[in-house]
Amino acid sequence: MIGEMISRVRNDKNVIKAELAKRTNINIGHITHIEKEERNPSHRALKTICRALEVPYQPLMYTYDKVFTDEQIQNKMPEHISYNKVLAVSSLDSFIECPFDLPSACLAVKVSDNSMEPRLEKDIYVFVEFNSPLDNKDIGIFECDGKVIIRRYIVRKDAIVLRADNKDFSDIVLSEKINYNIIGKVIGTNTGLIF
Repeated sequence: MIGEMISRVRNDKNVIKAELAKRTNINIGHITHIEKEERNPSHRALKTICRALEVPYQPLMYTYDKVFTDEQIQNKMPEHISYNKVLAVSSLDSFIECPFDLPSACLAVKVSDNSMEPRLEKDIYVFVEFNSPLDNKDIGIFECDGKVIIRRYIVRKDAIVLRADNKDFSDIVLSEKINYNIIGKVIGTNTGLIF
């Protein structure tokens, strides 16, 4: 996934491989291998590439050991993983202990509404793995038209849907008109529930 993301950033920035090689002093053949997912860049090389492409390092770093499935690629998921955004937090409650069996958790987020009840009750914390690709029925955190929400990612034949478990909330059918980004995948809760 890291190579695909680097290729996407490079293309979005209209930088050809030869120019990236020049800016980074990394051999063009090595960049090609990275973008084809044949090799992973070292952390130093990734930092150099990010600096050359003028994007933050950490969002791409979260994609380092992840792989897109064919279904995720078909559903255009790579286009909705952010490489130049970080989560803005308006207040901090405190630190929360991260369970040892959730080693990829990056953040704990308090559930702010009852949209995912009964599975996720309001005011519990969910542990999130940033920039993680989602499979059908996974629970994720999304930025959808400027609002951060927790929803289930549903793949239907005709559309991708963000669905609340609480039936009082309407489905959000993702279309070209809806701007959304996948912030991350919910991988567990502070109540011991692991996904």
